[in-house]
Amino acid sequence: MVQDGSKPASAKPPTLDDIPEILKTMIEEHGEKSAAATKRIYELCDVGHKQNRVPMVCSGKWDVLTPLAQCLTQESGDGRHLACLALNNLSIPTENKRVMALGPASEKVIGGLCKVIAEDKQESYLCCICLMNLSFLEASITTILSHSPVEDGEGPIAPLDNPDSLIRVLEKLLNNTPAAAKSGSGKSEGVRWACGLIKNLAKSEENAALLGQTDIPKCVVENIRNTTAPPSRWTSNSLEDFSLFVILNLSQWPVSKEALQRADAVDVIKPIMTEGDLQGLKATMSCAFLDAPWGAFPDGGAPAAKAVSELMTNIVEKKGKDGQYAYGVFKLYTATKAFRDLSQAASNAETGAAKERNTKCLAVPSAVALCFQIISDMILASLDEAEAGSKYSPDKMSAENAVCAVHALLPSILQTGDPPRKSIQSEKACAEIEKMLLTYADISGIGSEARTAANDSATKVKAAAGSARPILEISHDLWNQYRKREGQPLDQFLASDKGIEVDESGPLDFLPCVSSNGETQCVIA
Repeated sequence: MVQDGSKPASAKPPTLDDIPEILKTMIEEHGEKSAAATKRIYELCDVGHKQNRVPMVCSGKWDVLTPLAQCLTQESGDGRHLACLALNNLSIPTENKRVMALGPASEKVIGGLCKVIAEDKQESYLCCICLMNLSFLEASITTILSHSPVEDGEGPIAPLDNPDSLIRVLEKLLNNTPAAAKSGSGKSEGVRWACGLIKNLAKSEENAALLGQTDIPKCVVENIRNTTAPPSRWTSNSLEDFSLFVILNLSQWPVSKEALQRADAVDVIKPIMTEGDLQGLKATMSCAFLDAPWGAFPDGGAPAAKAVSELMTNIVEKKGKDGQYAYGVFKLYTATKAFRDLSQAASNAETGAAKERNTKCLAVPSAVALCFQIISDMILASLDEAEAGSKYSPDKMSAENAVCAVHALLPSILQTGDPPRKSIQSEKACAEIEKMLLTYADISGIGSEARTAANDSATKVKAAAGSARPILEISHDLWNQYRKREGQPLDQFLASDKGIEVDESGPLDFLPCVSSNGETQCVIA
């Protein structure tokens, strides 16, 4: 018995210098000795020793990942449990995610975690959390979902053809869960964190195409259908919160969108749109992506229009919304796609005056100006005018969505003043926006739908130049204010005479057939 209160040598808190000896014990010993060594690795990276997490994985001094992955295959519950805890802690730092998900030991780490889930061990939920942590690195999500283990010497098997692949293991976990699994039980926690993992994995079109060929879309819809808690009571990271996020992410891509439509996702999530919070926003965007008719959106679509246009603005201004979402949770292409789909649903619902009425709640000047901003920023980026470009350059998909949204909203954007009148400001706005749309249509690599929408919109805007267009005027003014703040050239889309080019042969504008060496290729009939 130690009388002075000091700990025996074996009980001293471990340090990074002890790692080589600890790893040797983990590899060479079994049972309690191996589990005790694994516990010491866990203690080195627990909540009180966060500063050790990056050096343990990224310093290159030790390989702690391979022994921890091997511990996942142990029959001993203690060693396996401690290895799961350690891997979870190590998977939190951003620097570690790349090494763990894409580095030399990644196959063993992902494979070990997948095996525990497949065997339905009590640590399954910890393995789902660890994989979810790794999947926050978007560069890793394709690698993680494509995990498809085979026996040594066998050729590769496509994930959908392999019952031991991660995607099939997750599908089995969701399929085999009782509709009313006891909250907080190992089974319900496994499904909950599996849905959190799938939420992240569904962010790419490639992954969504795979997920759409499984029962997973149907299962997440059933999670929402079977819940007894009202959406206002759903907490962040709850099963319902994760499931609705999965629906939102999958609904953006063709194959998985069709799977959700077959599962009657719109009917299940439509009531959630009345919630004026994060869940209502997610349900609204999902219904837009799933081609819900305009009449499905509450109160004539006004709340949907306000929530989605506010989201677009917040993303561009790099901020979140208090109590609902942080900046970075949603991508700009997701918000602009929702705005586009809402605009097209409103435009396609009616004709004539009714079309104008439907689109009016979406065609507010701030939202229209934001679309102009996204389009013009894309043009500046494509022209490689970095010194004059926006600090925020949108992606190609966002610009295409903005163009298509403007095209759908033209009945309201081009609404005449009451009473009708002439306006020099509207004439100027029409000329500049027409030029911008035509310039955008000439960019190489844009989609055919966006190119057609840009050209058609330019034609209609040009034809509208004779009368005052209040919404267009205000939108144009807000767009110009943004360009002034960003220091962008205000004459970028203005038609102007800059002078006549000349060379030794004379004014080039008047001698179009004469080259600089004086030769002519003109044919006079």
